[in-house]
Amino acid sequence: MPRRSAAEAAVTRASIVARAVEVASVDGLEGLTIGRLADDLDMSKAGIVGQFGSKANLQRAALDEASEIFRREVWLPAANEPPGLQRLLAICDSWIRHLAGTAFPGGCFWTSASIEYDARGGPLHAQVQQGLRRWRGTLRREVKTAIENRELPADTDPDQVVFELQGLVMGLNQALQLFGDRRAVPRARRAVRRILELE
Repeated sequence: MPRRSAAEAAVTRASIVARAVEVASVDGLEGLTIGRLADDLDMSKAGIVGQFGSKANLQRAALDEASEIFRREVWLPAANEPPGLQRLLAICDSWIRHLAGTAFPGGCFWTSASIEYDARGGPLHAQVQQGLRRWRGTLRREVKTAIENRELPADTDPDQVVFELQGLVMGLNQALQLFGDRRAVPRARRAVRRILELE
């Protein structure tokens, strides 16, 4: 019986986190409330609190899950590509596909979270910053490898490339979410090639 209870608790926790990510993608992490999730999932508030203990822990769990979804949809499809330019292009392609898809109803979770917490301090600010720094480090590493492989010019500035790629993705998210402009998707793909000086 205890094993079944533990399994049921894990399923319940996963369903709460999944709904929390959906809500936070639209209403922000600050928009997450125990009461809202309890209503949405037809649970008691005590059932939510029993799983997480606090709203802050629920917010952290939502960020962790959003990070895992991003890793699964953006990094993993490119992970087996040869390091350097080929992997970088594959990353950018899956990144654009991720934004154009339906992973989060509110669009890019990390763009929204970065805007929500860019001027706020505290643990969530630090967690968002850490997640984005880790991703920037991944991109920078692939750019540096592409330079070492002579796939990009020797004078390429990795930090500038990462800056432009992140700006491009934030602009794509706005075009899709605010303006509903699907033409932005092929434009973003062309822009990636221009940033990498392939056009």
